Amino acid sequence: MKSCLIVDDSKVIRMVAKKILQELQFETLEAEDGQVALDACLKALPTAVLLDWNMPVMNGLEFLQRLRKLPGGDQVIVVFCTTENDIDHIQEAIAHGANEYIMKPFDSEILQAKFQQVGLLDA
Repeated sequence: MKSCLIVDDSKVIRMVAKKILQELQFETLEAEDGQVALDACLKALPTAVLLDWNMPVMNGLEFLQRLRKLPGGDQVIVVFCTTENDIDHIQEAIAHGANEYIMKPFDSEILQAKFQQVGLLDA
């Protein structure tokens, strides 16, 4: 089964994403910041990461940079999910290895479409 690590400091966002992703047949794990997410990835790499940008302890960009350096970390599909919507942020995320980028708020349709675009779901 495909797995997705949901990384967001908002419990509500994690809860919404978890519900949607489980409906899409993903096993889900949650982390409230980048450090907790990195610790989880050191134990077992997920298939995908839904990643917030602004978090305490370690932000999304720092997490992404560290994830990509792990053995196999370059294979994990990373979808940034954030309120940061200016083109500079989007370009920076992609430059550091993000596969896709979605804006909050999101819904099931948006998440499903992005996961199809990156090849995690059949069209």
